[in-house]
Amino acid sequence: MTALLERALAAASALPDDVQDEAARAVLSYLGQELPSFDLTAEDQQAVARSREACAMGEFASDEQIRAIWAKHGL
Repeated sequence: MTALLERALAAASALPDDVQDEAARAVLSYLGQELPSFDLTAEDQQAVARSREACAMGEFASDEQIRAIWAKHGL
């Protein structure tokens, strides 16, 4: 390991755990070894699969539907 990498890892080890994890994800991403940012529940995974299927079939919300959702949430 190079001195620079050792220095970077030592600096990262002093950070809070959540920041260390973000730094690790960034390094792994740079190295082409990306990790998921969060764990999806089985229900979440099913919802994503349904969304992908709908997208593949060209099923998208209309502009009017999007505006209604935004309005509902004060956006």
